[in-house]
Amino acid sequence: MEDPIETLSFEAGLRELEDIVARLESGDTPLEEAIRLYERGSVLRQRCADRLDAAQARIEAIRTGADGRATAVEPFAAG
Repeated sequence: MEDPIETLSFEAGLRELEDIVARLESGDTPLEEAIRLYERGSVLRQRCADRLDAAQARIEAIRTGADGRATAVEPFAAG
């Protein structure tokens, strides 16, 4: 039985998504099961993307002064 997607950790969701992709790429999955896997994979992909976005929003770059102490905090900017 599959775990509810909303209870999966990011890592567990990503592992399951990778497994689904491998099964679909194999070409050996019957059509009805492939459709079900694709639907679950789509929800898993969105859940993982949402978790990454939330994590990125929490990351902060800390500036330090000459004494090594934090002087300011600014939002993380990727890239």
